[in-house]
Parts: sequence; structure tokens; C-alpha cells
Amino acid sequence: MITLALIGLIVGILSSVSGLGGGFMVVPLLIFLGREAKLAVGTSFVFILLVAISSIIAHYRLGNVDIKTGLILGLGGIIGAQIGPQVLQYVSEQNFKRIFAVLLVITAVWMFVDSKS
Repeated sequence: MITLALIGLIVGILSSVSGLGGGFMVVPLLIFLGREAKLAVGTSFVFILLVAISSIIAHYRLGNVDIKTGLILGLGGIIGAQIGPQVLQYVSEQNFKRIFAVLLVITAVWMFVDSKS
């Protein structure tokens, strides 16, 4: 329980600073702690929801929120969020881990290359 709270604290800080939502850190950590991949994904959204609400408030106070753009993105995200779990039902645990790892590597490379400009 304490381990999960500490992980939440650290990932909460990192996701609030980076805007990455935290799922990319929470999912692998939950899998490492023995959770099944699909359960880790679903559980991470509870974390993301709570951290997102808190982060929105903090960033809004600082003037760092474009409500209109966020709402437009959110509309598409709501639809995609209903499709994703249906697709995940057909992906094996092993393939999920591979796909997730590839997405993390691609994201890391993209951010590294983009940071040079």
C-alpha cells in the first residue's frame, strides 16, 4: 500500500510536469508489481483521472490551459477511449507488452530528437 502511494506521488509529479498523463509509467510499474497487463491499463486510468483533475486545476491557476483545444481533443478521445478497450480484448498479454514497449521507445526517440530543435 505504501509502495503504491509512493509510486503515485512520484508519477503524479512527473506527469503533472510533463503532461504525459502518467499511464506510460504506471502501467509498466503495475505489471512489474505483478498485475496483469489489461488490469494495469484499466487501473492506470483511475490514477490518470485523479491526477488530471488536480493538474488541470494547478495549470489553470497558472494560465496554462487552452480550454477550447482541450475540449476538442477530448471529444475525439472519448470516442477513442470506447474503442481501445474493445481492441485490447483481442491482444495477448505478450503482444500487449511488446506493442507498449515499442510505443515507449518511439515516444522516447521522438522526444529526444525533437529536443534538439
